[in-house]
Amino acid sequence: MKKYLAEFIGTATLVILGCGTAMLVGCDAVNGGGYILTALAFGLTIVAMAYSIGNISGCHINPAVSLGVLLSGGMSAGEFVGYVIAQCAGAFAGSGLLAGIFNLGGVQDMTGGFGANGLAGVNGSAVAGLIVEIVLTFIFVTAILGVTSKKANHGSFGCLVIGLTLVVVHILGIGLTGTSVNPARSFGPALVALLNGNAAPLSQLWVFIVGPLAGAALAAGVYGFLEAK
Repeated sequence: MKKYLAEFIGTATLVILGCGTAMLVGCDAVNGGGYILTALAFGLTIVAMAYSIGNISGCHINPAVSLGVLLSGGMSAGEFVGYVIAQCAGAFAGSGLLAGIFNLGGVQDMTGGFGANGLAGVNGSAVAGLIVEIVLTFIFVTAILGVTSKKANHGSFGCLVIGLTLVVVHILGIGLTGTSVNPARSFGPALVALLNGNAAPLSQLWVFIVGPLAGAALAAGVYGFLEAK
């Protein structure tokens, strides 16, 4: 159970720091500084959590990453289900905490939806959103599989590589879809937004579940082929 608790804590932390930063500074194209701050918040949180709980659960804190590991033979189906439940619960808890802080403190949410993902940057196109999420998740999960491969020799720098990769995909993706590459990270804010009267994020949530999972499956297949003798 400790690894599931670690995934819960890690995902909650990712949402609190990543989505919380986006809520506080905003992520519009005019003020591009918000892009960088949010991207760094997500990436540096991954680095911190990888060093903190990586030795306990592997620090997936993302159903797409867990799917990539599952398809690569790194975990069982039962473990995968447990990880996803813990990750989604953690994301919901993290979003709920942010809602409490911002609502009770009277702080303006600059994202309008508790940091939830959306399709405004691609003019509402679900197809474009899917492509963005598939490509970005493919890049992110491929980096993770490469860094964590038994053939890799990155030493203690592996966690930093993973975190910086997440920063890069956020820099591109924030203006398009808000960058999910993580179904749990999308689920938590969308559900909390719904509970606070905003149903729009939940109606688009399927894009941020299907896209990352498809990208992760593609990454597992391609990386497996490339690594095979």
